[in-house]
Parts: sequence; C-alpha cells; structure tokens
Amino acid sequence: MAVPFIDIKRFEPGFLDTWNEKVKSMSENAQFIGGNEVTDLETNLATWAETKYAIGCANGTDALQLALRAVGVGRGDKVLLPDSTFWATFEAVVNVGGDPYTVDTNPVDLQMDFQVFQEAVEKVKPKAALVVHLYGWGTAKIQELRKFCKEKNVALIEDGAQCFGVKHNGNSLYKEALISTTSFYPAKVLGAAGDGGAVFTNDEELSVVTRRLVNHGRTSHYEHGLVGWNSRLDSLQAAFLNLSLKHLGKRIESRKTSQNIYYKELPGLGIGVIQPPKGYDENGYCNVTLVDPEVRPKIEAVLKEKGIGFGNIYPGAMSDQPGAKPYLVERFGKDSHARRISKSVLNFPLFAYMTNSEMDEVLSAIKAYNASK
Repeated sequence: MAVPFIDIKRFEPGFLDTWNEKVKSMSENAQFIGGNEVTDLETNLATWAETKYAIGCANGTDALQLALRAVGVGRGDKVLLPDSTFWATFEAVVNVGGDPYTVDTNPVDLQMDFQVFQEAVEKVKPKAALVVHLYGWGTAKIQELRKFCKEKNVALIEDGAQCFGVKHNGNSLYKEALISTTSFYPAKVLGAAGDGGAVFTNDEELSVVTRRLVNHGRTSHYEHGLVGWNSRLDSLQAAFLNLSLKHLGKRIESRKTSQNIYYKELPGLGIGVIQPPKGYDENGYCNVTLVDPEVRPKIEAVLKEKGIGFGNIYPGAMSDQPGAKPYLVERFGKDSHARRISKSVLNFPLFAYMTNSEMDEVLSAIKAYNASK
C-alpha cells in the first residue's frame, strides 16, 4: 500500500459539505474581501495564539515582510537569521531592503544556535533578527534568546510558519513574542484552501503599523500614511480557516499520535529520531530524523520502491543557495552544522488522520531496508 508524505485531503465527516455551502452563500452575496469572516478569524487566531492582536495577510512570506517592516527594518539594516530554514525567511529580509547574515544551527534541537547568535550580535550589532521555529517546536533557548535581544535592543521577529498550535511551558509559543508570524499554506497544520498568513503581537503600535502595511499603508480609504502593498487575506480563505479551527485540536492530536509511534519505534530500527526540547508541546507538524548521509539514499530507494513518501526538510543551507550569493553579507558558525544536517535529514510521512495501516507500511519499509543491508 502506497503512503503519501502528506495528505491534505483528510477532512472530518461533513466538513466539505459545510465548506461548499459556505462558498455558495458567500459567492451569492459577493463576500470576497474583508467582512465578518476576516474579523472573526483574527479574533479566533488571537485566542489560539494568546496574543492581543492578530492581523491576517496574503501569505506567510508577506507576514515576515510585514513584521520586518513593522519593527522598522529597511534599506541597509542588518538582520540575523538561521542558516537552516525555508528560503522565504532569507528572501523576506532582502525584499524589505535588509542585509542578511546567517547563523549556524544547533545540532541537538536543530534550531538556530544561541551561542553563535550571541557572538554574531556582538560583532554585527543588527537592527533585527529572525528566529525560525522549525518542525513544530522551537529552540531550547527561546527565553534566553528573547531576553538577550531585548537587552541588546535587537528587534526579534519569530517565524512561526510551522508552529501554529505549539505550546511552550503551557502557553502558546506566540504569546511572549515581540512580533511573530505564521503561514496558512495548505500543507501546514492549520492550512487554508490557498495562500494565507498572519502576524501576531501584543504591541498596539506594531499592530497598527502592520494593519496599515497590509492594505496599501492606508490611514483612511484615500489617505496613505505608509507605503505598504496589497496583502489582504481574502474572505474565502478566512472562512475556510474558521471552519478548520473548529477541528484543529483533533487534527493536532491525531498528528501527535502518529509522531509518538515514530518516537517509540524508530530508535529500535536504527533511525535517529529528533524530539522537541523540554517544555515544548509540539503540534505534530513534521517527523524529523537524522541518518548517515551515505545511508540516506539507500533508505530513500527502498521507500520509493515501496511507494512511501518522504521529505528532506531542508536539503540545503541558506548560505549555500545560489540566490543568496548577491546578498549574503556573512555566515556565522565555523562548524557548518546546517550543511551537515541538510545532508542527513530524512522526514517520514506525517499528517492528520494517518491510519494505523499506513504507519505499519512505513515501519515495514524501514524494516525491509534493515533486512537488505
């Protein structure tokens, strides 16, 4: 039996019927931009994130650019970011005119290395920094990181594209952030029916600036106090997300159930599975394992033969991307952990409502690889 790496069509009974009726009603009434669905979503998102403000936007990349602009990053400002992340993190810094510097990865939690980050701050004295909460958790040093940035007057933006629903010490990971973001790309734990994103903050001034930037910098309909752009979240996406939020708790629990099976079974099969640092209650976004770079292609070959999907999140460091070369100012971290991890990371299937039979197929494929050695 083939098993996909991810399946975003696993809806609850009646979900699609409710969604289809919602689309019909909204279309009949031309409810496409703004309105109650968007305002209700922002209220619902703020409740989940445990923040005062949530501002919807067109996608997760825009959310990063909005957050960077909101804290004042512009042309020539220095910004630190992880060397292990999705390209959008690097891209967002360049798109707002900032100068990017990458920071190497901690080999234990696979997040940005706090010690290397401290050294980079002392040398570069950046205006802002981006930390990325990868894989459905975050750095073990999140509290120290926030405190350090506050002491050094470095605006810390938290890229939470993969961590919606994650808790740290019992609270939403977004709760204590200066400003943070998420993505509603369909493959996320909370995914839309297309693109979407949001910015979270407890700071009223940052929320006002962000909301203006989202909608052409408007202070009134024909008055523009800022140069923003059109990054409005459309009403249909908001409606889909509002429906999905009603089921999100069950979806996360389903993901975590499958994740826990991996934690239990993979070590006995010789696979080094990574677990969240202490204090994190993950959302089951992604299974993460590290294998010998020479062995990884052999395991992947067996998975392909058996029809088992897999991923490599992420297969390269930001500092090595061809598109980074014209913009990257400096790379911090002499050990190149980001490069090594990118050659070792292997992700097995994980998605909401994955069945026991599908999990058995994945584990059987790994056993077949072991038997072939």
